[in-house]
Amino acid sequence: MSQSFNGFSEDFPAFFRELKENNNRDWFAENKQRYKDVVQFPISDFIADLAPGLEEIAPYYVADPRPNRGSMFRIYRDIRFSRDQRPYKDHAACQFRHQAGRDAHAPGYYLHLADDSVRFGGGIWTPPAPKLALIRQAMDDNPDRWLSITQDTDFIDYFGGLDTDHVLKKAPKGYSPDHPLIEDLKKKSFFVMHSIPVSRMHSRALIDDVLEGYEKAAPFMQFMTNAVELPF
Repeated sequence: MSQSFNGFSEDFPAFFRELKENNNRDWFAENKQRYKDVVQFPISDFIADLAPGLEEIAPYYVADPRPNRGSMFRIYRDIRFSRDQRPYKDHAACQFRHQAGRDAHAPGYYLHLADDSVRFGGGIWTPPAPKLALIRQAMDDNPDRWLSITQDTDFIDYFGGLDTDHVLKKAPKGYSPDHPLIEDLKKKSFFVMHSIPVSRMHSRALIDDVLEGYEKAAPFMQFMTNAVELPF
Protein backbone atom coordinates (compact mmCIF):
# COMPACT_ATOMS: atom_id res chain seq x y z
CA MET A 1 0.00 0.00 0.00
CA SER A 2 1.26 3.47 -0.87
CA GLN A 3 2.35 5.68 2.01
CA SER A 4 2.60 9.06 0.28
CA PHE A 5 -0.15 10.89 2.20
CA ASN A 6 0.64 12.10 5.71
CA GLY A 7 -2.09 14.67 6.16
CA PHE A 8 -2.76 18.07 4.66
CA SER A 9 -0.56 20.93 5.80
CA GLU A 10 -1.81 23.89 7.80
CA ASP A 11 -1.61 25.87 4.57
CA PHE A 12 -4.46 23.79 3.09
CA PRO A 13 -7.24 25.48 5.12
CA ALA A 14 -5.32 28.77 5.00
CA PHE A 15 -5.38 28.68 1.21
CA PHE A 16 -9.17 28.34 1.15
CA ARG A 17 -9.68 31.00 3.82
CA GLU A 18 -7.69 33.42 1.70
CA LEU A 19 -9.45 32.31 -1.48
CA LYS A 20 -12.81 33.18 0.08
CA GLU A 21 -11.55 36.73 0.54
CA ASN A 22 -9.86 36.92 -2.87
CA ASN A 23 -12.01 34.91 -5.24
CA ASN A 24 -10.68 36.43 -8.43
CA ARG A 25 -8.44 35.37 -11.28
CA ASP A 26 -5.54 37.67 -10.43
CA TRP A 27 -5.18 36.29 -6.91
CA PHE A 28 -5.50 32.71 -8.08
CA ALA A 29 -2.91 33.23 -10.82
CA GLU A 30 -0.46 34.48 -8.20
CA ASN A 31 -1.25 31.48 -5.98
CA LYS A 32 -1.67 28.75 -8.59
CA GLN A 33 1.57 26.95 -7.74
CA ARG A 34 0.64 27.17 -4.07
CA TYR A 35 -2.71 25.56 -4.95
CA LYS A 36 -0.91 22.71 -6.68
CA ASP A 37 1.55 22.22 -3.83
CA VAL A 38 -0.82 22.35 -0.84
CA VAL A 39 -4.12 21.17 -2.37
CA GLN A 40 -3.88 19.35 -5.68
CA PHE A 41 -0.78 17.20 -5.16
CA PRO A 42 -1.65 16.13 -1.58
CA ILE A 43 -5.17 15.19 -2.68
CA SER A 44 -3.68 13.01 -5.41
CA ASP A 45 -1.55 11.29 -2.75
CA PHE A 46 -4.60 10.87 -0.54
CA ILE A 47 -6.60 9.27 -3.37
CA ALA A 48 -3.76 6.90 -4.27
CA ASP A 49 -3.45 5.76 -0.66
CA LEU A 50 -7.21 5.44 -0.23
CA ALA A 51 -7.66 3.31 -3.36
CA PRO A 52 -6.79 -0.14 -1.94
CA GLY A 53 -9.17 0.31 0.99
CA LEU A 54 -11.99 1.52 -1.24
CA GLU A 55 -11.49 -1.46 -3.54
CA GLU A 56 -12.00 -3.80 -0.58
CA ILE A 57 -15.26 -2.07 0.36
CA ALA A 58 -16.68 -1.42 -3.10
CA PRO A 59 -14.58 -2.94 -5.91
CA TYR A 60 -16.60 -1.33 -8.71
CA TYR A 61 -15.91 2.17 -7.41
CA VAL A 62 -12.84 3.96 -8.70
CA ALA A 63 -10.27 6.08 -6.85
CA ASP A 64 -8.34 7.79 -9.65
CA PRO A 65 -5.49 10.01 -8.36
CA ARG A 66 -4.96 11.95 -11.57
CA PRO A 67 -5.32 15.70 -10.86
CA ASN A 68 -7.26 16.12 -14.11
CA ARG A 69 -10.07 13.80 -15.23
CA GLY A 70 -9.63 11.70 -12.09
CA SER A 71 -11.58 11.55 -8.84
CA MET A 72 -10.70 15.11 -7.81
CA PHE A 73 -13.14 17.84 -8.79
CA ARG A 74 -11.76 20.88 -10.60
CA ILE A 75 -11.52 24.05 -8.54
CA TYR A 76 -13.06 26.08 -11.35
CA ARG A 77 -16.76 26.86 -10.99
CA ASP A 78 -19.13 26.59 -13.94
CA ILE A 79 -20.47 30.15 -14.03
CA ARG A 80 -22.06 30.06 -17.48
CA PHE A 81 -25.63 30.00 -16.16
CA SER A 82 -25.05 31.20 -12.60
CA ARG A 83 -25.76 34.53 -10.95
CA ASP A 84 -22.80 33.79 -8.71
CA GLN A 85 -19.85 34.77 -10.87
CA ARG A 86 -17.08 33.80 -8.45
CA PRO A 87 -14.66 31.79 -10.60
CA TYR A 88 -13.37 29.33 -7.98
CA LYS A 89 -14.83 26.89 -5.49
CA ASP A 90 -13.98 27.65 -1.87
CA HIS A 91 -13.35 23.99 -1.04
CA ALA A 92 -11.81 20.84 -2.50
CA ALA A 93 -13.79 17.70 -3.24
CA CYS A 94 -13.52 14.20 -4.63
CA GLN A 95 -16.09 11.81 -6.02
CA PHE A 96 -15.28 8.13 -6.33
CA ARG A 97 -17.67 7.00 -9.04
CA HIS A 98 -18.85 3.65 -10.23
CA GLN A 99 -16.68 2.40 -13.07
CA ALA A 100 -19.76 2.21 -15.30
CA GLY A 101 -20.81 5.80 -14.70
CA ARG A 102 -18.68 8.71 -15.83
CA ASP A 103 -21.16 11.46 -15.04
CA ALA A 104 -21.90 13.16 -11.75
CA HIS A 105 -25.36 11.55 -11.65
CA ALA A 106 -24.00 8.03 -11.20
CA PRO A 107 -23.78 6.68 -7.64
CA GLY A 108 -20.60 7.75 -5.92
CA TYR A 109 -18.69 8.10 -2.69
CA TYR A 110 -17.87 11.71 -1.84
CA LEU A 111 -15.33 13.71 0.17
CA HIS A 112 -15.57 17.46 0.92
CA LEU A 113 -12.60 19.37 2.35
CA ALA A 114 -12.84 23.03 3.35
CA ASP A 115 -11.17 25.39 5.78
CA ASP A 116 -14.03 24.88 8.25
CA SER A 117 -15.41 21.41 7.48
CA VAL A 118 -14.50 17.85 6.57
CA ARG A 119 -17.31 15.54 5.56
CA PHE A 120 -17.79 12.41 3.51
CA GLY A 121 -20.42 9.90 2.50
CA GLY A 122 -22.11 8.70 -0.62
CA GLY A 123 -25.21 8.22 -2.70
CA ILE A 124 -26.69 9.70 -5.84
CA TRP A 125 -27.35 13.43 -6.20
CA THR A 126 -30.41 14.63 -8.13
CA PRO A 127 -30.36 11.73 -10.62
CA PRO A 128 -32.11 12.14 -13.98
CA ALA A 129 -35.71 10.95 -14.23
CA PRO A 130 -35.01 7.41 -15.55
CA LYS A 131 -32.59 6.62 -12.71
CA LEU A 132 -34.83 8.27 -10.14
CA ALA A 133 -37.70 6.06 -11.33
CA LEU A 134 -35.53 2.95 -10.91
CA ILE A 135 -34.59 3.94 -7.36
CA ARG A 136 -38.22 4.52 -6.39
CA GLN A 137 -39.20 1.22 -7.95
CA ALA A 138 -36.46 -0.58 -5.98
CA MET A 139 -37.74 0.97 -2.76
CA ASP A 140 -41.31 -0.03 -3.60
CA ASP A 141 -40.23 -3.58 -4.47
CA ASN A 142 -37.96 -4.02 -1.43
CA PRO A 143 -39.43 -1.95 1.41
CA ASP A 144 -38.13 -4.21 4.17
CA ARG A 145 -34.59 -4.09 2.84
CA TRP A 146 -34.78 -0.31 2.42
CA LEU A 147 -36.04 0.23 5.96
CA SER A 148 -33.50 -2.18 7.46
CA ILE A 149 -30.76 0.03 6.00
CA THR A 150 -32.12 3.54 6.47
CA GLN A 151 -33.72 2.96 9.87
CA ASP A 152 -30.76 1.14 11.36
CA THR A 153 -29.80 2.85 14.63
CA ASP A 154 -26.07 2.90 13.90
CA PHE A 155 -26.70 4.25 10.40
CA ILE A 156 -28.84 7.10 11.73
CA ASP A 157 -26.44 7.89 14.59
CA TYR A 158 -23.50 8.09 12.20
CA PHE A 159 -25.06 9.83 9.19
CA GLY A 160 -28.08 11.53 10.71
CA GLY A 161 -30.40 10.15 8.02
CA LEU A 162 -30.79 10.89 4.33
CA ASP A 163 -30.43 14.25 2.57
CA THR A 164 -33.57 16.35 3.00
CA ASP A 165 -32.76 19.30 0.74
CA HIS A 166 -34.31 17.95 -2.46
CA VAL A 167 -37.85 16.73 -1.83
CA LEU A 168 -41.10 16.88 -3.79
CA LYS A 169 -44.05 18.62 -2.17
CA LYS A 170 -46.44 15.94 -3.41
CA ALA A 171 -46.28 12.21 -4.00
CA PRO A 172 -44.43 11.31 -7.22
CA LYS A 173 -46.54 10.15 -10.13
CA GLY A 174 -47.67 6.55 -9.73
CA TYR A 175 -47.40 6.48 -5.93
CA SER A 176 -50.16 7.00 -3.40
CA PRO A 177 -49.81 9.75 -0.80
CA ASP A 178 -50.58 6.98 1.71
CA HIS A 179 -47.66 4.80 0.62
CA PRO A 180 -45.73 3.69 3.76
CA LEU A 181 -42.47 4.96 2.22
CA ILE A 182 -43.94 8.16 0.79
CA GLU A 183 -41.50 10.53 2.54
CA ASP A 184 -38.55 8.69 1.03
CA LEU A 185 -40.26 8.29 -2.34
CA LYS A 186 -40.67 12.07 -2.49
CA LYS A 187 -36.91 12.56 -2.29
CA LYS A 188 -35.06 13.68 -5.42
CA SER A 189 -31.59 12.95 -3.99
CA PHE A 190 -30.43 9.99 -1.94
CA PHE A 191 -27.29 10.93 -0.07
CA VAL A 192 -25.70 10.51 3.37
CA MET A 193 -22.84 12.51 4.88
CA HIS A 194 -20.77 12.37 8.07
CA SER A 195 -18.65 15.18 9.50
CA ILE A 196 -15.43 15.00 11.52
CA PRO A 197 -13.26 17.66 13.19
CA VAL A 198 -11.24 19.76 10.74
CA SER A 199 -8.09 18.90 12.66
CA ARG A 200 -8.32 15.34 11.33
CA MET A 201 -7.31 16.53 7.86
CA HIS A 202 -3.77 17.09 9.11
CA SER A 203 -3.18 13.41 9.85
CA ARG A 204 -2.80 10.28 7.76
CA ALA A 205 -5.63 8.95 9.95
CA LEU A 206 -7.99 10.86 7.64
CA ILE A 207 -7.76 7.86 5.30
CA ASP A 208 -9.03 5.55 8.05
CA ASP A 209 -11.79 8.01 8.95
CA VAL A 210 -13.03 8.19 5.38
CA LEU A 211 -12.83 4.44 4.79
CA GLU A 212 -14.78 3.83 8.00
CA GLY A 213 -17.52 6.10 6.69
CA TYR A 214 -17.55 4.43 3.29
CA GLU A 215 -17.84 1.02 4.90
CA LYS A 216 -20.74 2.16 7.07
CA ALA A 217 -22.43 3.50 3.93
CA ALA A 218 -21.85 0.26 1.99
CA PRO A 219 -25.31 -1.32 2.51
CA PHE A 220 -26.96 1.93 1.43
CA MET A 221 -24.59 2.28 -1.50
CA GLN A 222 -25.25 -1.31 -2.55
CA PHE A 223 -28.98 -0.61 -2.59
CA MET A 224 -28.49 2.55 -4.67
CA THR A 225 -26.08 0.86 -7.06
CA ASN A 226 -28.25 -2.18 -7.64
CA ALA A 227 -31.33 0.02 -7.99
CA VAL A 228 -29.82 1.71 -11.05
CA GLU A 229 -28.96 -1.74 -12.43
CA LEU A 230 -25.22 -1.71 -11.73
CA PRO A 231 -23.14 -4.29 -9.82
CA PHE A 232 -21.79 -3.45 -6.38
